[in-house]
Amino acid sequence: MAGHPRWTRRLLSDADFEAISTAIANAESQTSGMIKVHLERRVHGHRGDALDRAKEVFARLQMHQTVEQHAVLIYLALEDHKLAVIGDRGIHARMGDAYWDSIRDHMVASLRAGAPRDALVGAVDRVGRALREHFPRRPGDVQDSSDDLTVL
Repeated sequence: MAGHPRWTRRLLSDADFEAISTAIANAESQTSGMIKVHLERRVHGHRGDALDRAKEVFARLQMHQTVEQHAVLIYLALEDHKLAVIGDRGIHARMGDAYWDSIRDHMVASLRAGAPRDALVGAVDRVGRALREHFPRRPGDVQDSSDDLTVL
């Protein structure tokens, strides 16, 4: 798996990375929103709180700079077995905490079943549908972000 850290191999193959990137591209092709999947080996700081770390990563990736505040981050700390899903103000105002919790719960179920690719692709698909409903792609929209997963 050239280009991906060795620790990611415990969970994802090259084909998994490709499938997740493709899911992001497909979802974003139908919305003006942005979706990122970020993987880390462990939760950095924040006493192991995945949500606090996801907020930090969200800011570091400058995801808050979308015009309509409709970016979504799916965060996983693989070795800590922790995850978080967060949306910027625009999408969060329309979806609410229960929506993010439902995505998280589906991911947890898939991860426990040994299906990490399904967990991530499914989460991207669900987020993409919500973004498409509330922030459909318009003529002239330009994707300003890579579809690749970010890894630290």
